[in-house]
Amino acid sequence: MSTRWYPIYQRGGPQLRVFLPNFWLKLVRPTHEQPPNVVQFACSMEMTKYDIQNYLEKIYNIKVIDVRTRIALGETRRVPVKGYIVKDDDTKYAYVTLPRDEKFVFPNLFPENKEAKKDEEATLEQAKQSLSDFMDKNKERPNMPGWFSI
Repeated sequence: MSTRWYPIYQRGGPQLRVFLPNFWLKLVRPTHEQPPNVVQFACSMEMTKYDIQNYLEKIYNIKVIDVRTRIALGETRRVPVKGYIVKDDDTKYAYVTLPRDEKFVFPNLFPENKEAKKDEEATLEQAKQSLSDFMDKNKERPNMPGWFSI
């Protein structure tokens, strides 16, 4: 799984080594409606279905039933000022099927908090009030900059 080469023996006794995989997986919110036991990942282009399955089972201890992959072509567009054509990188997506009894719900990273909203509204009202006070203070001197006050 790793293409990095490490020396087997180094002088001075046994060495501590950490073997890191060259692959990566990123959890992606699905664009289309998926069954609750299907999870979508963006992954390294070099990964195969078996690499993805082994990665999830060995590192995260996730039971995987099936893995399907697809490659999404990057967007081709013309740069407005220069006029040459640019193509974005392709992306490989993996659709991982979990057992039937397991359900994956994408985590809510920004939950609605009513107390925080009230604090934001109070701060906004305070900022509006301070701006109106500042404008009223400089109303009689229209040609003077705002930072030049007594």
